[in-house]
Order: sequence, then C-alpha cells, then structure tokens
Amino acid sequence: MADYSTIARPYARAVFELALESDSGQLWADRLAALAELVQSPEMADWVNSPLVPPAELGKVLSEALGDLDEAGRNFIRLLAERRRLVALPEIARQFDQLRAEAEGRMTVELRTARPLDDKTRKALTEALGRRLGRQLELNVIEDEELLGGVMLRAGDLVIDGSVKGQLDRLAAAMSH
Repeated sequence: MADYSTIARPYARAVFELALESDSGQLWADRLAALAELVQSPEMADWVNSPLVPPAELGKVLSEALGDLDEAGRNFIRLLAERRRLVALPEIARQFDQLRAEAEGRMTVELRTARPLDDKTRKALTEALGRRLGRQLELNVIEDEELLGGVMLRAGDLVIDGSVKGQLDRLAAAMSH
C-alpha cells in the first residue's frame, strides 16, 4: 500500500479546522471513518482507483452511499474525487483522528508485553504514563511473546524499550563493535 501521508495532511488539517469551527468533530470523525471503509472495500476499491470512472460520478456515488450529508460533506467528497485523492481517505481519517486527539489532550499508547497484564497493572501504567505525558491515555496492549519479558512502549515519538529482547539486541550490538 502506498504512503499517502503527505497527500492527506492538508485535507486532514482543513477538515479538522472546519470541524473545530462548526463543533462537529465527532460527525467528521464518523464521516471520515465511513468513507475510508467504503473506499477500501473490495467492491469499491477498483472503481475508486479507475481512471475510466469520471470524478463527478465517483463523488456522486460516495455522497449517496453516506446518505444524509450536508453541503460541506458533499463538497469535501467532490473535491477529493476531482483531484483523484479518494484513495488517501484512510490516511486522511487517521490524521484527522490524531489532530482531534491532540487538541482534546488524548493519546493512544501502544504497550507490547510478553505476558498479559492484569487490570491493576494496566490502570497503574495508564495513570503513571498519563501524568508523565500530560495527556489522557488510551492504552493499547499487545501481547508479543518475541519480547521474552519486559515491555516496549510507543507513545507518539517516545519509544521506551524495556524488553529482554531489546536488551539482548543492544548487548549484541555493543559486543560487535
């Protein structure tokens, strides 16, 4: 899959600013998620990517598929269709969600662990990290037996590798120099 992050950025930012002005963040989040799912569906993907389908027809079909859209929603879809940017919708939705979470002081943190976490440990980690990062956190725990033990944490640009595998990798690298 191609990386559409650069293409998506101005669209996500524009929709985010529009959502802020009209206090419609959740509406736009839902709308973008639905559009992203729609353009990725096997039934639509080839059609959306086809240069043979006129942009106006693409925009019309997607607008109708979403149902009750306001003028801003129809204009957004029409703009993406005209510029052949519908394929970037999943990335636009992802970036919009990031912008919204940042504005609301929320952050999703990925925590990889070799063993399952109990509720008490999960809660304590979430609270401690939330205080450190100054945000309300959503902790996404992924069990990864390859870590052998310990944890690996990703929160935005912050990566903390306290896994046994990470320590062994660092030791091996140090010994090879």
